Amino acid sequence: MGTINARKRKDGSLGYTAQIIRKKDGKTVLREAKTFDRRREAEAWIRFREGELDKPGALDRLALPSFTLAQAIDRYVQEKKDIGRTKAQCLRSVKQYNIAAMECSTIKASDISAFARELLDGGRQPQTVGNYISHVSAVFKDAKTLWDIPLDYQAMQAAKSALARQETISKSAKRDRRPTLAELDALMSFFVERQSRAHNSAPMHKIIAFALFSTRRQEEITRIKWVDLDEAHSRVLVRDMKHPGQKKGNDVWVELPPEALRIALSMRREKDRIFPYGTDAISGGFTRACQFLDIKDLHFHDLRHEGVSRLFEMGRTIPLAASVSGHRSWNSLQRYTHLRQTGDKYDNWPWLDVACEKK
Repeated sequence: MGTINARKRKDGSLGYTAQIIRKKDGKTVLREAKTFDRRREAEAWIRFREGELDKPGALDRLALPSFTLAQAIDRYVQEKKDIGRTKAQCLRSVKQYNIAAMECSTIKASDISAFARELLDGGRQPQTVGNYISHVSAVFKDAKTLWDIPLDYQAMQAAKSALARQETISKSAKRDRRPTLAELDALMSFFVERQSRAHNSAPMHKIIAFALFSTRRQEEITRIKWVDLDEAHSRVLVRDMKHPGQKKGNDVWVELPPEALRIALSMRREKDRIFPYGTDAISGGFTRACQFLDIKDLHFHDLRHEGVSRLFEMGRTIPLAASVSGHRSWNSLQRYTHLRQTGDKYDNWPWLDVACEKK
């Protein structure tokens, strides 16, 4: 049982200090004290605290090293191999919020929900809040099993379900933005002119055209090596293709349309990679060009959507389109089947010959 000692304060009032001591094998393993203005408050605290300590495993959990969520995030980022740049940046941002300073063992579903609402109140959209919660959820999922850090994954799951019902979080909406021929003409003209002035800059007109006709993602384009190109069969080996359940080793042979093959073969064979440029340079160059040309809401990844749409407009079936895009799930391609336009709007596109000129 806990004890209560009444002591007179300097101002003459009485303070009631409640103290709890727990021993194990003759050794003191816990000593807690808290002072209250009223005896009944001290008695109530003792009853509540002793009830918590009597729960199975409570004392053992107290003996474990304490970790804050920020420390758990650091451990996750340190030991997680090939963590994505966006995910790493998001987790670094989480460390600036109050929840990051909380002890892992004390974080409840309500704390996670409060963090999500804080993000929403800060101006972020439910899709963005959902991404934050998803990335933090990955830390909760592994922390207990891998490092014995007491994060409650069930509390995270409960919070996610409630937040989704309240529409505080939501999945990212699928983008349907496609570049117009006029926008592509402007971009190609811009980058061809830049290439004439800065010969050592990345040939963005080639990279844009290759992304369009190959339907490859930006990261995939920069990883393709000459040894991955099978010219005879017009195909390419895409290494570590994006897949939700397999981050490494998901190497897939995909068909390379003739336009994309021509562009690849126009590159110099001076390095092991066909397009030996960084994703930051490509992404930054594309974004700055769109801003300069006043092209609104166009992302580099939209070129993949345009390329897949083109395949269906040319009459490709879902299996044949997937042989180019690399989609494992044909369900992902169902949204393209409603396209009504037919034919190839890039037939006789003048910029293709420009993109195929030897660099």
